[in-house]
Amino acid sequence: MQISTSKTISTSKTLDGSTYWNHKGGPGPRIMAADTLEGDEVKNASGEALGTMDHVMIDVPTGRVAYAVLSFGGFLGMGDKLFAVPWAALKLDPANKCFVLDASKEHLKKAPGFDKDNWPTFADEKWAVQIHTYYKSRPYWE
Repeated sequence: MQISTSKTISTSKTLDGSTYWNHKGGPGPRIMAADTLEGDEVKNASGEALGTMDHVMIDVPTGRVAYAVLSFGGFLGMGDKLFAVPWAALKLDPANKCFVLDASKEHLKKAPGFDKDNWPTFADEKWAVQIHTYYKSRPYWE
């Protein structure tokens, strides 16, 4: 079996218009292990810090990335509020090694959230529609 080593791997665009793929070797930033994203900053378009990525949630039957769980507020991990943000609502900014969410801090503060001991049922369709609607994101299952 022969594997192509073409350097034209993807034409997907990042926030700044460049391609995701940086062909210097290694797996990313276009394809990465989910746990390497944990702790990455999430900012808005104005550069304000909105929080950090705590988890990447996968719809196991379809293999699709469904949500990023963002941690916001608190101090040293205590008192943080968690938010499920549709994966499609995030844009990769590899130059700054962060993700960008088109939302103000106030919008995020008013978002449906939860704490580390009371997670929602992510598979609940009513809850999922509410989250996608709040972030004006097309549901990942469509």
